[in-house]
Formats: sequence, structure tokens, C-alpha cells
Amino acid sequence: MPTVLITGGTGLVGSRLSTMLKEKGYTVLLLSRTAGEGHFVWDLHKGIIDKAALQKTDYIIHLAGASVAEKKWTKERKAEIVFSRTAGSALLVKALTETSTPVKAIISASAIGWYGADTATSQQNGFTETDPASSGFLSDTCQQWEAAIDPVQALAIRLVKLRTGIVLSGQGGMLPAFQKPLRAGITTILGNGRQFISWIHIDDLCRMFIYCLEHENLTGVYNAVAPNPVDNKTLALALAVKMKGKFFIPVYVPAFMLRLALGEMSVEVLKSARVSCAKIKSVGFQFYYPSLDAVLNNLVP
Repeated sequence: MPTVLITGGTGLVGSRLSTMLKEKGYTVLLLSRTAGEGHFVWDLHKGIIDKAALQKTDYIIHLAGASVAEKKWTKERKAEIVFSRTAGSALLVKALTETSTPVKAIISASAIGWYGADTATSQQNGFTETDPASSGFLSDTCQQWEAAIDPVQALAIRLVKLRTGIVLSGQGGMLPAFQKPLRAGITTILGNGRQFISWIHIDDLCRMFIYCLEHENLTGVYNAVAPNPVDNKTLALALAVKMKGKFFIPVYVPAFMLRLALGEMSVEVLKSARVSCAKIKSVGFQFYYPSLDAVLNNLVP
């Protein structure tokens, strides 16, 4: 079986993806800050990458990037978010340009932050891959992120970019954050709760990365979201019913409180964005978890 090199392989998605690839028989290598078995060193600040990893690699899955939601968006944090994405992509491009490798394709993460808030058209059909980028920090970051990896195409390396939605997993991210207050019988609804969330089950996302790796006819941008976006209130209440039955209290967190607590990040928390997965479905990808019920039945005991 081929060898896959993953950047960001120790994060939430990367860890699960590594497991799923190994289960299929792939050899998995990781680019990380420390060396070890199957780990090859790269350092974005020093511009260092162990080219031996590239010489062993058939495919690269490029996930690396500082968490967008982990910390408040200070000037320094925003710079780190952008740098971790653009510098990692640029370092890969430089190394591939300078090294003879068997790399056939790169499947690179991006995000639906590319799109802005819902429009009349997206409310009907969802944002599609041909829609232009919006304005704002996340959109600007996504544009720089995608542009930084684009030059690999000049090296005759196939490039696929997956604009990922909100990842639902039992191990981290949004779902455990919503579950925490529910243990005390409280479900939190953010703002008015009417903002739509375009989500994807972590296993479907990992399967999509593998699908794009294995199908040589796929190139360009695909939205990595499930077919049925839901609004914040629907998600919060469905999770509450799953965990507590009728025994919970819904609590609305006003928009002004979110702005005070989160600063600029609150714009994204309160933004409604319906994103279409029609393109990836049109090339044969099938979701194991297309509905919120399917996700909750799988992830919530």
C-alpha cells in the first residue's frame, strides 16, 4: 500500500485520520516538531523540513494550522493562525520544488470560513465552491491558505482542497463544549439560535480525505460538509434531548455577552452559513452520517 504523509497529524482530525488510514493498510508518516518513529521534523519558524519524509511519500494530507477556536483572537493569535497555515504550505512547496519525490497528490485542508454569512441564494441552495470569498479575518485567512499551496500544481502534483465545516466528534471541538453544561442540566443556545451551522462527522471528513486521495480524477475545491445543516438551537436541543430526555433547561446566551467574551471571534459564532456538499456527492462520495440524528446516535452514548 502507498505511504501517506500527514501534517497536523496529532490534532483531532489528524489522529483519527491516521487510524483510519492504517486500518486500510496505508503506511502513515507524520511531520511534527519532534522526531520519533514515523515522525519527521519540520519547523515553520526556522524553515526546516526533513526531506527524507518526502522521498518516502506517495501522498500528502496537509492539515497543519493553529486552532481557530482555542483562544481569543488577539493580534498575536491572529498572526499565529495565518502563519501556521501559510508558512506550512510554503515550506511544503519549497521542499517539493527542491527534492525529487514520488508524491502524486496533496489533499489540503481549507475551511468554509471562505464564505460569508448566508445570502438569499445560499439560504436556498447553500454556498458552492464557485462562490467568491467573503471579507473578514477567516475569509482572508482561507484565501491566503489556499493560495500558499496552489503552486504545487506547477510541479504536476494533483491538488485537492477541502473546505471543512464544523467537525463533530466525541473527542473534541464543538460537541463536547455543548455537552459540558448539559451535565448540569443546562443547554446553551448562542444568540437567537437561528444561525445555521454547516457541520460534518469526523469519520465522514476523514473518509472524504481518503476518497480524494484514492480517486485520481478529483482536483480543485470541494466543500467538506454534511448534506443537512442545522441551526444552533436545533443542534443544542437535539443534543439535550439525547442526553437528558426532558430534564434540561434551555439558556440563551445573548449576542452582546458573546461579543464581550469572544471579541471578534463572536462574528463567526453568530454567523449563519449554509454550505452545499452537492459537488462532492456528484463525484460519488457517500456520507455515513448525513443527518444530525445519525451523528448523535453515533457520538452520544
